[in-house]
Amino acid sequence: MMRVAVFGAGGVGGYFGGRLAQAGAEVVFIARGEHLRALRTHGLRIDSLKGDFALRSVRATDNPAEVGAMDTVLVAVKAWQVTEAARAMRPLVGPETFVVPLQNGVEAPDQLAAVLGARHVVGGLCSIISFIVGPGHIRHAGAEPYIAFAELDNRPSERVERLRQAFVRAEVKVEIPQDIHVALWEKFLYIASFAGLGAVTRAPAGILRSLPQTRQMLEQAMREIFTVARARKISLPEETIPRSMAFVDGLPPDATASMQRDIMEGRPSELDFLNGAVVRLGREVGVATPLHFFIYHCLLPLELRARGEL
Repeated sequence: MMRVAVFGAGGVGGYFGGRLAQAGAEVVFIARGEHLRALRTHGLRIDSLKGDFALRSVRATDNPAEVGAMDTVLVAVKAWQVTEAARAMRPLVGPETFVVPLQNGVEAPDQLAAVLGARHVVGGLCSIISFIVGPGHIRHAGAEPYIAFAELDNRPSERVERLRQAFVRAEVKVEIPQDIHVALWEKFLYIASFAGLGAVTRAPAGILRSLPQTRQMLEQAMREIFTVARARKISLPEETIPRSMAFVDGLPPDATASMQRDIMEGRPSELDFLNGAVVRLGREVGVATPLHFFIYHCLLPLELRARGEL
C-alpha cells in the first residue's frame, strides 16, 4: 500500500488524494482552517462528473511533523506557495520520499529541489477543473481528470511506476511522459495563454474561442510561449498549438482558469508564475513576448492589490 501525503487539499489535491484513498492507498491530507475541521469531522465529499463519492473518515492535519516520512508527497498548493510549502513539508520527506509538484507553470520542480534536494523531486502536472464548494466538499466540474509525472532526467524508475499503478487502481487517467519537460511546457503554453487572456477580458472559454479577435490573441499568446520553449531547448512538437486550441474548443462554454477566477474575485493568483514567467523566461533567452508582457502588466495592479501591496 502506498503512503501518500497530499500537501494542499483543495480542488486538485482533494480530488486526486480522494481518488487514491477511495482505492485503498494510505492518504493523509495537509490542510488548514475550516476545510481541515470539516475533513476531520465529516470526511471528504467529492461531486464529480466521473461519479460522486464520499469518504466518511480521512486522515487530515495541519502539522506535517505528526505525520512523519511518507512514500510520496503530492504538492497541490498554488504556484506562489511552493517555496513556503517545501519548507513546511520537510518532516514528510524521508530518505526514500519523492515529491510530485502539480502546479501550473514550469518552475515548481526547481523551487522544491532548492529546499528538499533534487533527488527527492520529480516533474508533474495535472488537468482538471475542480474547486472547493465548501469545507470538506469538492466539485469536479470539467475536463477529464488527468495526472502525469516522471523523473526529471526522464529515466524509468520503480518509484514513479509504483505511483502510476496507484492511480491506475484509482481509475484516474495517468501517464509517464517520454519527456516530462515537454509535457510541462505543453501545459504551460495552454494554461498561461488561456488564464491570462481570460483574466484580461473577463471572458470564459466559449467567448474566447468563438470571437475571431480573441481567438487570434489566444493563438498569438501560445505562439510566444512556443518560441520561448524552443529557445530554451524544449522540443515542443509543431502540433502543440493546434492541439492546445482543440483542447480549448472542447472545454465547457463557461469554463474559466483558476487564475482568472482568483483575479476576478480579488484573491492572490498565479500571475507571476504564468504570464509573468513567460516574460521572465523569454527575457533570459532574448525572446520578446509582447502579448504576455501586456497581459502581465495589465493584471499586475490587481495582483498587488490582492496581496495588500498596493
